[in-house]
Amino acid sequence: QVQLVESGGGLVQAGGSLRLSCAASGRSFSRLAMGWFRQAPGKEREFVAALHWNLGSANYADSVQGRFTTSRDEAKNTAYLQMNSLKPDDTAVYYCAGGLYSISQDDYDYWGQGTQVTVSS
Repeated sequence: QVQLVESGGGLVQAGGSLRLSCAASGRSFSRLAMGWFRQAPGKEREFVAALHWNLGSANYADSVQGRFTTSRDEAKNTAYLQMNSLKPDDTAVYYCAGGLYSISQDDYDYWGQGTQVTVSS
């Protein structure tokens, strides 16, 4: 089993930045792709970003391309989502997830508890 604990959410002004952290415990973290998803109130959960466990490949939703960057620190068993140039439309609960390298939430087996990101205009 892998447990994921998220932190780093908060309230920021439009144009500001936040870095979300996803700390993992358990076995096989280093061989899991790390995905990021978000869900705004009344909306479906949507893909944000994903990072392959080994190849260094990353995938980003068009809505965050050029503004968000995902990374991981194997020594700390932690994944990160750096969010720059934030917009009010980025307001959502953000979830990290471990599993297959995919844009589909169905391919991820492990999920963090979510952290709220609110961007004011």
